[in-house]
Amino acid sequence: MKRLILSLIAVTTLMGVSHEASAQDVLDGIYRPEHTLERRVIPYAPLREADVMWLQRVWRRIDLREKINQPMFYPVEPAQGRRSLFDVIKDAIINDGTLTAYSPGALGDNDMFTERMTTDEVRDKLFSKDTVYSPNLETGEMEMKVVANETKSEAIKWYDIKEEWFFDRQRSVMDVRIIGICPMKENIDNLTGEFRGLMPLFWIYYPEARFVFVKSEVYNRGNDVERRTYEDVFWKRQFGSYIIKVSNVYDRGIVEYETGLDALLEAEKIKAKIMNMEHDLWSY
Repeated sequence: MKRLILSLIAVTTLMGVSHEASAQDVLDGIYRPEHTLERRVIPYAPLREADVMWLQRVWRRIDLREKINQPMFYPVEPAQGRRSLFDVIKDAIINDGTLTAYSPGALGDNDMFTERMTTDEVRDKLFSKDTVYSPNLETGEMEMKVVANETKSEAIKWYDIKEEWFFDRQRSVMDVRIIGICPMKENIDNLTGEFRGLMPLFWIYYPEARFVFVKSEVYNRGNDVERRTYEDVFWKRQFGSYIIKVSNVYDRGIVEYETGLDALLEAEKIKAKIMNMEHDLWSY
């Protein structure tokens, strides 16, 4: 009898351990993804000032409503180990402290990374409070209520990027390096509801952001097993954008001297000029 009791206790213990182990080993898939966690940033090729024969600073705008850019916008809520680009940036600044935000200035035209923003300043910009008046159902009187507003991922549909195109004569190639990224938000008039243009939230320094992006997965339309990251998207130029400004003597954007379709044609003309510059620098 004693042996039977001990056997039952042993079996019950093993079943409990087995059940606990099986609960811990439940996977949402057929294998445990580890590739992204071990990814490392690919260093840039060495570059000397003497090797740069030609250089052009370019500002571009990424519209997340375009189909090619939708992997940056979705999912609007974290799902299946993926987050939108804005959620990645916001968490790195506010929660992890691995990214530094830089103020765009009072007029939104400072993109030189001269004014660092504290975590509290970024939080105040993304989380605000408004007062609204609503009628009391019992007394019928108007009562003031405080409503919390949060800038969520679905509100960010545009990004401005600052980059430099250059010809490296040491490697004999035309290359490009992104310098900064800025999430843009719609500026809506609270009284009239009219669209007042795009408002820059903050700038992030891209060489610093690469170490965050390389660990953040993005959806790959072609193959789920290829764990692509935001670093891959920017490194391989797998996004759509249009030029909004190039370095010029007046320091003005394209929309300041062209509008509508003419602005898009001017952007394409600048793009073609940059592409043709590589051929012009070769001599046969």
